[in-house]
Amino acid sequence: MKASHTPAAVSAAFDDPNLIAHAGLVPVRRLAERCGLSRLVAEKVKLTGAKNGAGAGPDAKATSIVAGMAAGADSIDDLHVLRHGAMPVLFAGVRAPSTLGSFLRAFTHGHALQLHAAHRRFLAALAAHTPLLPGAGEMAFIDVDSTHKRVYGRTRQGAEYGRFKGVRTLHPLLATICTPDSRPVIATVRMRRGKAADSRGAPKFVSEALATATEAGCTGLRILRADSQFRNAGVIAACRRAGSRFSITCGMNPSVKRAVHSLPDHTWQRITYPNAVVDPDTGELISDAEVAEIPAHTAFAGREKSERVTARLIVRRVRDLAKPAVADEQGELFRVLLEELQDGEPDRHIASVLRAASPLVSVISNISP
Repeated sequence: MKASHTPAAVSAAFDDPNLIAHAGLVPVRRLAERCGLSRLVAEKVKLTGAKNGAGAGPDAKATSIVAGMAAGADSIDDLHVLRHGAMPVLFAGVRAPSTLGSFLRAFTHGHALQLHAAHRRFLAALAAHTPLLPGAGEMAFIDVDSTHKRVYGRTRQGAEYGRFKGVRTLHPLLATICTPDSRPVIATVRMRRGKAADSRGAPKFVSEALATATEAGCTGLRILRADSQFRNAGVIAACRRAGSRFSITCGMNPSVKRAVHSLPDHTWQRITYPNAVVDPDTGELISDAEVAEIPAHTAFAGREKSERVTARLIVRRVRDLAKPAVADEQGELFRVLLEELQDGEPDRHIASVLRAASPLVSVISNISP
């Protein structure tokens, strides 16, 4: 059996005027209205000075984009899915993809912040109307990280050649909120230049993420988690101002090395991972390691006294499989170190934080005093 037309000459479209391809958007759209999405966008987003009427009706345009994304659209052209078949019978005010594209291209950084303000309040309303973050009143995790998204058009705003040679990428910062019983929810996104360091603008971004979590009902223990790129005094100061705990990976530096070398041999305790992890240097699977705790380690000791941080430092070491074992010598350190701010919290909170953090940390928490 063989197709009678070439692929370039064939297209498919859902155009039956009596059928609906995405009826599931009806409850989604009603929930959005109940939580005030249109009202919040109309109040917060003001695209003054936009040409060709791009700034008119931001509420209808924003909700059309959200509905299109919920229906699976991942580009401006794909937003035409809202105008297929009998969709106009269910939804009024749907804008054409070209109109929505003009709307998005009119955004500046300030307009993006306006939209973020609407998002924060909408997320709070959504969490109040639905079990979005169960258990947020007891414990919540705020995860911060950077990511890269490859793009191909030279006119993509914010896209540059950054860390990946010859590859144009977008380089946003992402923050998500989750609880031990929920999936992650996006708290905030900040687009940056492709060559920006991960820590650039991170303190303010962390402050916004923690404030968003509070508005979304995270009134209990909040833990910010991040990798070593976000280990700086500004980020930790933002956590302290917000009354949040933190668990941040840190690399090896002279201060950490001195603290590790001062540990007596009896403080190291052997653990076995329930799931093996991969050694990034050798690719070997590792099931055994040793961990130790430094109850009070002062980070940023070279800074002003107000910027120094006394934190709990948990160190993990595994034997370097790339080197032969030597009798009576300490195993090579694997650079996975975690800081956990104490501030007088009971150890049971520390244990629960570590238990929920990751497979690695959950094993560490089992041997903590």
